[in-house]
Amino acid sequence: MKKYILLFCLLGLVQFAFGSSSDMYQAQNDSIIVEFGKSGKIILVIDNKEDFERLKNMNVNQIIRELDLEVDEQTGELVVVEVQGKKGSREIVRVREDGPETEVHIGGIKIYVDESGKDTKVKVETGSRRRLDPPFRTYFNLDLGINNYLSAGETSTGSSTGAPAVKGWGSWNVGLNWMASQRLSKGFHWDLGLGVQWYNFKFENRDIQAIRGDGDIEFIQRTDVNGFKSKISASYLTAMSLFKLDFGQMNDQGKRGFRIAAGPYAGYRLGGRSKYVYRSLEGGGRRKDFETVGTHLNNFRYGIRGELGVGRVNFFTTYDLNTLFRTGSQYELNPIAFGIIF
Repeated sequence: MKKYILLFCLLGLVQFAFGSSSDMYQAQNDSIIVEFGKSGKIILVIDNKEDFERLKNMNVNQIIRELDLEVDEQTGELVVVEVQGKKGSREIVRVREDGPETEVHIGGIKIYVDESGKDTKVKVETGSRRRLDPPFRTYFNLDLGINNYLSAGETSTGSSTGAPAVKGWGSWNVGLNWMASQRLSKGFHWDLGLGVQWYNFKFENRDIQAIRGDGDIEFIQRTDVNGFKSKISASYLTAMSLFKLDFGQMNDQGKRGFRIAAGPYAGYRLGGRSKYVYRSLEGGGRRKDFETVGTHLNNFRYGIRGELGVGRVNFFTTYDLNTLFRTGSQYELNPIAFGIIF
C-alpha cells in the first residue's frame, strides 16, 4: 500500500508543478532525486546554498521528522503536502487510511483503494467534494406549477360547497425564492428561503364571476354577457424552512442521485383581486372587470412544502393548512399546488 501512496504523492507533485501559475511559484531551483527500492523516489528542491549545506548534515529520518506530519485522530486524515500562498494554505496531497480502505486526495482528484476483498479495487474521481457539497451556499430558484383547492374534509374540488371548479391550465402558481442552504452532515442540508408567490385560480365555468359580497365573497352566474375568462389571483410574501436529504451526495454520485425535502412555510398576503373577461351579447370587443376581493382572503397562509428531485429535475408540492378565504366564509377551501423547480 505504501508504494501506492508514494506514487500518488509523486503524481500530485507533478500535477502541482505543471498546473500552478508561474507568477506565484516560479523560482530558479536545484533538485535532488533520491531513489530507493524498485520504484520509490524522494524529490528535494533547494533554492539557496544555505539550505543545501543544512541538508547535507541531515539523514532520512531527520528529514521525515522535519516534515512534522500530523494525523487527525477523528478522521484519520494525513496531510502529506501543504503549500502556503497569498490566499492561505493549499492542500496538495491528503491521505486517509481506515483499515483496508485508503483515500488519497491529490488536488482536485480523489483516489480510493479498497483491499478488503480478494481483488483490490481502485476508484478515481475528478472534482472536489467541497465544490459539490459546500458547507454553506445561497441560490435563487423559480417555482412554476398549477393550483387547485380541496374542500375541507374532502379530496375533490369545492363544487359540493358551491365554489366553482378550477381549471388546471391557466391556474398558474409562480414563485421567486432566495434560498440559503446549510450543510448539517454529508448529504443532509437545512434550507431557509424567502420569496414571493402568486396564486391564480382559473374557473372552469367562464360565466361565473367572483365579486366582493357583504361579509363574504360571492360567485354569480353571468347571463347578460358572454364570458371568456374568470379567475381569482393573490400574492404572498413567503418564508420557508426545508430539511433536505441528498442521497446522491451521500453516495458520492453528485447530481445523479435521488433527493427529498420537506418543511413548513408561512406567508403574508400582498394583494388579491378577481378578473372577469367578457363580451357583450350584441358583439363588440372584449372587456375586463377587476374587483378587489382581498378583504375576503386570508391575510396569512401556512402549510407544508415537499420537494422531490431525480438527476437535475426537481418537483415541488405545497398544501395550505388554513383556508383560502377568511374564517367564517361558507367556502372552506385549502389551496394545493404542484409543479417543477428551475
